Amino acid sequence: MPADVSERGLESRVCAILTGYSDCGPGAAASDAGAAPSGGGVAERPAVYGAGWVCGSSDDYDREHCVDLAQLGAFLCATQPTVADALQIDADTPTRRGFLTRLKGEIDSRGAVDVLRKGVKHRQHSVDLYYASATPGNDAAAALHRENRFSVTRQLRYSNANRRRALDIGMFINGLPVITAELKNNLTRQTAADAAEQYRNDRGGQGEPLFRVGRCLAHFAVDERDALFCAELAGKSPEFLPFNKGWDGGAGNPPNPNGLQTDYLWRETLSRDSLADIVENYALLTPDGRQIWPRYHQLDAVQRLLDDAADMGAGRRYLVQHSAGSGKSNTIAWLSQRLISLRRGGKPVFDSIIVVTDRVILDSQINATIQQFTQVRAAVDHANKSGDLRRFIRDGKKVIIATAQKFPFILDEIEGERQERCYAIIIDEAHSGQGGRRGSAIAEALGGGQGASDSAGGGGGDDNSDDDDLFEDQINRIIASRRMLPNASYFAFTATPKNRTLELFGAPDPQPDGRVRHLPFHAYTMKQAIQEGFILDVLASYTQISSYYNLVKTIAADPKFDKRRAQQKLRRFVEGHEYSIRQKAAIMVDHFLDEVIAPRKVNGQARAMVVAEGVDRAIDYFDAVSDCLRERDSPYKAIVAFSGERERGGKSVTEADVNGFPSERIADMIKEDPYRILICADKFQTGYDEPLLQTMYVDKPLSGVRAVQTLSRLNRTGAGKRDVFALDFANSAEGIKAAFADYYRATILADETDPNKLHDLKARLDGRVIYGAADVDAFATAYLGGADRGALDPILDRCVAAYRAELDEDAQVDFKGNAKAFCRLYDFLSQILAYGLPEWEKLSIFLTFLIPKLPAPVEDDLSRGMLELVDMESYRAEKQATASIPLEDEDGEIPPVPPSGGGARPDPETAALSEIISDFNSRWGSEFTDADRVVDIIVRLPKQVAEDAAFQNARRNSDIENARLEHNKALGRTLVGTLRADEELYKRYAENSDFQVWLQSRIFGAAYGGAAD
Repeated sequence: MPADVSERGLESRVCAILTGYSDCGPGAAASDAGAAPSGGGVAERPAVYGAGWVCGSSDDYDREHCVDLAQLGAFLCATQPTVADALQIDADTPTRRGFLTRLKGEIDSRGAVDVLRKGVKHRQHSVDLYYASATPGNDAAAALHRENRFSVTRQLRYSNANRRRALDIGMFINGLPVITAELKNNLTRQTAADAAEQYRNDRGGQGEPLFRVGRCLAHFAVDERDALFCAELAGKSPEFLPFNKGWDGGAGNPPNPNGLQTDYLWRETLSRDSLADIVENYALLTPDGRQIWPRYHQLDAVQRLLDDAADMGAGRRYLVQHSAGSGKSNTIAWLSQRLISLRRGGKPVFDSIIVVTDRVILDSQINATIQQFTQVRAAVDHANKSGDLRRFIRDGKKVIIATAQKFPFILDEIEGERQERCYAIIIDEAHSGQGGRRGSAIAEALGGGQGASDSAGGGGGDDNSDDDDLFEDQINRIIASRRMLPNASYFAFTATPKNRTLELFGAPDPQPDGRVRHLPFHAYTMKQAIQEGFILDVLASYTQISSYYNLVKTIAADPKFDKRRAQQKLRRFVEGHEYSIRQKAAIMVDHFLDEVIAPRKVNGQARAMVVAEGVDRAIDYFDAVSDCLRERDSPYKAIVAFSGERERGGKSVTEADVNGFPSERIADMIKEDPYRILICADKFQTGYDEPLLQTMYVDKPLSGVRAVQTLSRLNRTGAGKRDVFALDFANSAEGIKAAFADYYRATILADETDPNKLHDLKARLDGRVIYGAADVDAFATAYLGGADRGALDPILDRCVAAYRAELDEDAQVDFKGNAKAFCRLYDFLSQILAYGLPEWEKLSIFLTFLIPKLPAPVEDDLSRGMLELVDMESYRAEKQATASIPLEDEDGEIPPVPPSGGGARPDPETAALSEIISDFNSRWGSEFTDADRVVDIIVRLPKQVAEDAAFQNARRNSDIENARLEHNKALGRTLVGTLRADEELYKRYAENSDFQVWLQSRIFGAAYGGAAD
């Protein structure tokens, strides 16, 4: 007969995969098993397993109490016969109904997961409803675990209100429903999306007890290509999320040569062992009533990490490249609590799990998340201060959380017992800052110099050893302590790995050409997160704002200046000019009010961020944006964020002074009206996740990972957030595209750093004859021996004198650059090389103290004073077409860590000021109208208005308000008088009320203070 390509055929396939039977429909299970249920009692069926499941029957389902009576009864009779008899579980009696009512109430209040894990107290009985997986060697517990009954029922008639309504698949553990599924068939033009819509319209919204939050762990909408899940069928439109493996770096599932693309759901995820693992370790009903079910990539990442750690033991490194929107905090929490119980050869793999996070906000967030998932709360604690870590380890704390800033100091407190212990170090947002001196502190504290005696040839405690041997022992111990620890595994999580991060934590991948690439151990890409809807595409509506300028000389002479430096200074001058800041601020405010607020983006709650270049520019923008908001009678306000103090208006101010509230309240205040625009320089540019943030205005050059991290502040999804805007005044679409290309899919390190570069750098440094081997040895010996400054400084000072006397300026630049490069490269390579050379370590110690003493070469600034001789005549900001920036669909490949350093300063190329200005105008200029002429606004108009007789009289003899009124009249008369020459400027003043208010304010300030007395 023809193949069954109907939806019923898919049901049969699922049941065959799970149970070994093609039909688990009503009555079929009885005939398959050879016995039928009797009178609503316990079915006398043997457990026949395919992938560990038995067939259930819809006839056994108690719709009032939401249990499969046959499976529940069979489980209790097999495992707790005395309790089963006392509850009269095999007969429809008041006693059984009382227990079922109690069970239903407990699930309603605690959730099915908690009831399965902890059982139910009913009268004098403690009723176990599930037996957890056993540790190896515990045969009794393993036997009980095997008694759990995992059953699947086709066409589950779940509704009392409408007995004909049925779910395609119902899945039970010991009679308690845990999974439901609706199946659809693409061949009949129905998809998983249609199944999700069926849940929304005909299932969860109907008040059926089976679909209440906490009753089932997850509800699946599945076709042969895609799987969706929903953990909470609540509200008017419950959200179904992808549960796909991912394909080609993006969404979807890979082709399956042995079956349907979604077979993995039944064969892997919902196999008996896998579902048991999820019930025991992943699924959760939170105290605030949220049901949590892991996404596919979270399960996959954690399980792969656990499998490798169990196979290989401690001492491995793993890089997990998970995009924003991946649910990283939950993944870290699950990994932490699973690593606690991981065993190898019957022994724990790790004694303690240490979670290191780089930001205080994430620190508390991860702490709370791990506490939530870890079932033994006493096993988790947070290391706040010195001494905590040592105490926590001694007290048996299994998961310890600390910020990266505190971590090295905390670890210094651990004493000798650490050498016998193994650690898992989970690093949140790993980057190159986790290495170098900080990595050395971690290694030294957790490793205790472990392995140093081996590398030193037998330890440093022999009384017969001479001083040279003791010194070499010290050097070798330092080398050993710098390396990644052999008694620790590192699990590094980041969305945007740099080359150092990939080389430190990535998986080596040797190539035929001799290169060794480094890959992430596991990846959930930005591409997949966008395609699956977990984050928004921040490049979908990218708008470049092009700025044009025209500069003029303000003197008749034509002096010469350094051409390169002059061009850089001129660009900073025009971008930070009061007029250009004001014009750009006006564009931002107009866009925000007209295209974000007016259309009620994010349900009318949208926020914006202005990214400025430097603190002074951020404060300038705060003033300009605030003025623009007032001029448009907007009720909204801006907030500025910056660190430290700044000189403004002759006094020192902090962000709290400017904003009018404490700094720590900024993240909360921006969520509340009237605050809508957050202006920042560096703070909040990374690590800030606010779903209300919908628009970003960028006036700061960005490149590489910094560009990705900054613009990605927009990508968090939220209620009513369907799109985002990015308006960029400082970067090109091509540059932004290049930055994102490395991180759109998996990021790969093209090759390892060549350690021979250290030999090359050392040879170049030695060749300058600023120091000798005796100097390096003497300094390192004295320093490691605890000598005071009187013994150290003379060595360094002799070398500094030689540096001054023997090297010209170019050679000094080359030496100092190479010295810095050697220290940076050695700090990095010393962590990952399998060997270490004492000569490198000694030179690193010596150079670390020599570099700060080396004077910077005297360099004349041949562009000094130039800005006093120029002014901006015209300025225009022009909005380009909004467009989506497409990214190439391939993995990004980044180069290894460069050695850098060395070189010489280029000779300055001087040019006449007129030539410098001409070159600048030709690069950044355009066709300007009268309305673009800044010089009229900031120079000519204030002078002309100040000379108006009526205004002068009012200024001398009236208060400031009357003077302002007379000023506005004088300004109008001045503009009318120059109508022929400045028609565009007059037209803009007459027709644009916002510009008129701003111009009056700007000119009044200049004219009132500068009018002749």
